[in-house]
Amino acid sequence: MVKKIPMRMCIGCGEMKPKRELIRVVKSGTGEISLDLTGKSPGRGAYLCRSAACLALARKKRRLEKSFSCRIEPAVYEVMEHALSEADGDS
Repeated sequence: MVKKIPMRMCIGCGEMKPKRELIRVVKSGTGEISLDLTGKSPGRGAYLCRSAACLALARKKRRLEKSFSCRIEPAVYEVMEHALSEADGDS
């Protein structure tokens, strides 16, 4: 029997991709928004491709704000951009 691969949609480009290829952005119960590189943190999640372009597109179209139903400070995006570039450098 073939094992089913979980698919998720990138909120930046809108493409469906295997969950393992995407990075999860999580809003914790306290309202803190961060990148979840393990994919196991508790809270509401949204998925992004591992590219700065998708994060920029999601920021421009306010997709994260719509997913989490809250306003996101520019500093949070800057921290995510930095973390994304660090994660991209590792692979």
